[in-house]
Amino acid sequence: MTATPEADVPRIGLVDQLGRFVLIGGFCALVDFGVYQALLQFGLWVHLAKALSFIAGTTTAYFLNRRFTFAAGRRDGAGQVGGFALLYTVTFFVNVGTNALLLTLLPPSGWEIALAWVVAQGAATTINFVLLRTVVFRAVS
Repeated sequence: MTATPEADVPRIGLVDQLGRFVLIGGFCALVDFGVYQALLQFGLWVHLAKALSFIAGTTTAYFLNRRFTFAAGRRDGAGQVGGFALLYTVTFFVNVGTNALLLTLLPPSGWEIALAWVVAQGAATTINFVLLRTVVFRAVS
């Protein structure tokens, strides 16, 4: 019986996954926020800048989390990509919508863009971890 590549990948526990997810998420958040700020500096419409920065951070997150957080290897590649795309489509709207809502509700102060971004990121990140772990990159028994 030939071992599959997945059989050689050690399972990573919840605490380790959460730690890796937070570290990778922090890096991806920096990618997102950096792209967002750069696009705003170029005068791009705030909501388009947020959408594009989300896509940049999301693309980075897929590759890093697949490899390092959930050690997903190559099993079910098309299913993983599809599940990831569906999940991040939903959280895209949660993220951008939360950001837009808070920019409408918060008074102008100079910190409203950063605060809206942090809250939107936190909401999307929580949803992402739970569903990545339990659905998209779940351990195959």
